[in-house]
Amino acid sequence: MILLPNSFILLFLLNIYMRTTMNTNTKLLVLIFILMFNYNYFAQNRNLGLGVILGEPTGLSGKYWLNENNAFDFAFGYTVFGTSNYVALHADYLYHSKDLIKSEIIIPVYYGFGIRLRSHSGHEDSFGVRGVAGISHTLSETPLGFFIEAAPVFQLFPETKLKFDAALGARYYFKL
Repeated sequence: MILLPNSFILLFLLNIYMRTTMNTNTKLLVLIFILMFNYNYFAQNRNLGLGVILGEPTGLSGKYWLNENNAFDFAFGYTVFGTSNYVALHADYLYHSKDLIKSEIIIPVYYGFGIRLRSHSGHEDSFGVRGVAGISHTLSETPLGFFIEAAPVFQLFPETKLKFDAALGARYYFKL
């Protein structure tokens, strides 16, 4: 397995996340998930975007392009809405369609699926699967991209229920 340069960023975030009061099984799931998404399936360099996400969660956001139409994204942050504050992590596999919105500028529509983990001291950790859909735009003269997304989350543990995440954000893209 070849770890990419963004692995160091993810491992740093994982270190912070692991210091929270999560149970051992949840920590193991996070570690497996991060290592799984850092396997280098392609020999070519890909673009990596890092930035901020505001909403649910609020924190750091990243996107790693696998090819012209597919990417992984992730966010590590803090939930700021509701009665309790949680450390949150989500990661998604995304498909992009650049021709659904007809305009002079390219506004890709993206959709995909992923997982969400939350942890809070004194509460049980939660795990769920999520579907995500959004729109994005990367400026043509600068490697700066903006996005807005919504994601229904089917929480599986500690109890089964439907949740909802929504956020907007910005990322700076650079070539690996």
